[in-house]
Parts: sequence; C-alpha cells; structure tokens
Amino acid sequence: QAQLVESGGGAVQAGDSLRLSCAASGRTFSTFAMGWFRQAPGKEREFVASISWNGNVTYFATSVKGRFTISRDNAKNTMYLQMNSLKPEDTAVYYCAGRVFSSIGTSPAQYAYWGQGTRVTVSS
Repeated sequence: QAQLVESGGGAVQAGDSLRLSCAASGRTFSTFAMGWFRQAPGKEREFVASISWNGNVTYFATSVKGRFTISRDNAKNTMYLQMNSLKPEDTAVYYCAGRVFSSIGTSPAQYAYWGQGTRVTVSS
C-alpha cells in the first residue's frame, strides 16, 4: 500500500501562486508515475498534470499548461504542483495520485493510489 497526503491548498486571489505538495509513504514512491487531478463542485474529476517516475517526462492539461509546473523529489518521497497565475476556474479540490507504472497517465482509472485532497479557492 501507498499513502498519499496533500498539503498547500488555500484561498488566494486571481493572479496569485500556490505550491501544493504530496507526501508519499508505504510502497516505493520512486518507481511510480504520479499525477495531479482536481474536482470542482458539481463536476467530474479532471486531469491536471502527470510526471514520470524519474521526472523526465511531464504532461499538462491544456487549461493549465504554461501556468502550472509539476516536479518530484524522490529522495524526499514528495511531489509538487507549482501553480502560478491562478484563475477563478482553478478553484477545486486537488488530489495527488500514484500509479504502479513508471509512465505518465491522464485518466483517473490509471491510478491506484489517491490522497484525500486539498482545497484551492481562487477569487476574482
């Protein structure tokens, strides 16, 4: 089993930045591809970003490309999501997820492990 715990959410103004963290424990984090997803009220969970096991490959949803950066520190068993130029439409609960394969994935069904989520609220 792997346990994932997100932190770093909060309430900010449009244009501000936030950095989310995802701390992993349990199974071998460094062999997992990881991802960030988000879910706004009344909407389905959607893909935000993914990173390969070694950090060499990343992929972003079109809606966040150029504003968000995903990274990981395998020595610390931690993944990050740097969010810049936040918009009200980025408001959601953000979840980190891990998959037992080393390559990136964009669908929630590809991920076996999930955190409890951290809320991000962006006001205009």
